[in-house]
Amino acid sequence: MEIPRVGVPGALADRLSMAEQHEFLSRRSMLKGAAAGGALLAAGPLLLPGAAYATGDRVAPAGRHLAFGRNPRTTMRIAWQVPAPVRNPFVRVAEAGERPGRWSHRIPAELRTLHSEVAGVIAPRDQYYVHAEVGGLRPGHGYRYIAGHDGYDPVGEPGHPFRTAPARGFPAEAFTFTAFGDQGVTTHALAVDGAVARQKPAFHLLAGDIAYADPNGAGLPIGGTPDSAHDTFDPGVWDAYFGQIEPLAASVPWMVTTGNHDMEALYSPDGYGGQLARWDFPGSGPAGCPSAYSFIYGNVGVVSLDANDVSNEIPANRGYTGGGQTAWLKRRLRYLRLQPDVDFVVVFFHHCAYSTTRAHASDGGVRDEWVPLFDRYHVDLVINGHNHVYERSDALRAGRVTRAVRIGDTVHPDRDGTVYATCGGGGKSLYDFPAPDTYAGHEGPHVDVPSYYWAPGKGKVTETVAWSRVRYTGYAFLAIDARPAFPGRDTTLTVRTLSGDGAEIDRFALRRTAGFHRGFDPSSLSVTGLGADPGDA
Repeated sequence: MEIPRVGVPGALADRLSMAEQHEFLSRRSMLKGAAAGGALLAAGPLLLPGAAYATGDRVAPAGRHLAFGRNPRTTMRIAWQVPAPVRNPFVRVAEAGERPGRWSHRIPAELRTLHSEVAGVIAPRDQYYVHAEVGGLRPGHGYRYIAGHDGYDPVGEPGHPFRTAPARGFPAEAFTFTAFGDQGVTTHALAVDGAVARQKPAFHLLAGDIAYADPNGAGLPIGGTPDSAHDTFDPGVWDAYFGQIEPLAASVPWMVTTGNHDMEALYSPDGYGGQLARWDFPGSGPAGCPSAYSFIYGNVGVVSLDANDVSNEIPANRGYTGGGQTAWLKRRLRYLRLQPDVDFVVVFFHHCAYSTTRAHASDGGVRDEWVPLFDRYHVDLVINGHNHVYERSDALRAGRVTRAVRIGDTVHPDRDGTVYATCGGGGKSLYDFPAPDTYAGHEGPHVDVPSYYWAPGKGKVTETVAWSRVRYTGYAFLAIDARPAFPGRDTTLTVRTLSGDGAEIDRFALRRTAGFHRGFDPSSLSVTGLGADPGDA
């Protein structure tokens, strides 16, 4: 017998796309103001110019978090949360060396109100997020900022520091950035954040599954009966999450992409209306795909992708860009690989191209859609989450090992292939492998691993793989050190994997010749040279 799930038959609910779930939840919602509230939910988060509500002196900013703008060398986006509506929110900035109390004029910010309610499932709740874009900054320069609104202007405080990306060109400067996926709100996540902070990263990448306000992440409708398969959702988890990351994200750009737990059908047809209220994405990617974007920092080009668009395992949003994201990815990789000051290309997204855990393993949709492009444009490093462990491949081309990459080895990606690193141990409960762990200080013999990948229709195809080189069942993150060089000399990207307590469990280096790269032939393409980045404003 089929059990209804919030009025939807179970067999049908399993097949609902994210857009169909949103339409259903919109009908179920009982918003304040009836007609006006219904329009609000259908449209996603309400964007307010910041002058609609009264305020009190006790309303103060919290949950500050930064993100790069379209041009990370000149633009920074500053976001925070307030517990009640405020009037005329703003930021002030000053140069890092400016004496205390010397702040800029008020730079206007935007208040975004997010309303959550589903009759009988989610009680009415409003959350208020504030966003400001600060432009006209100098590349490679240090600044600090404060956030306020009418009735709250903390000009006597020292503010929070941040630094813009360095100017493009030679010589580039050395820097470190960090990455993990699957964080949530846990004591383990707090510990990992502390270890990340000790690396002093220039920016941080989060490869999807951010707060886990939807702890199920199966892409099913919200609510239902105890006996039906469904997702649950608690918007209050986001309040705790932003409080957790603020000590780091208030000064380090926190560059996120979306995972399956980040599709929230309550707010918009694509499930991302809530994320657009909470986060600032650079906006440099394809239209309608907010978490697909790219930026250049030093000699590294970074590309963020939304793997929900191609996932076979969790198809609620599969194909929602109509192929637009993959077409943009091809154009972007081509552009990055032709830039003489971009030595390395790093791509990050959620669902794994190559992993062997019992929980999710590999997604065949990612392999079919994107791996051929990674091969064609000689992507150096791919970072995934989704599987709550650390696992690292050998160098691969077309899914086959082209070079064994042992701990401590150096890879020449132009001839050796791409290395794939799954680092989903950002804080949530851990998964397990079908083979023993093997990592620095705990090495074991290399073995083939029995695993599977997800085929269309959510089918599992078994495989035995030779590419699983390092496995670690624990909390971990990547610390990636870029050491640029002058044109014609070798430059390195050293990837260190650290456990939640800071112990090194893996290390390998990517090496290229600075400038145009051995092994990549751009002769059939138009070389644009070092010029305006089409992703920049």
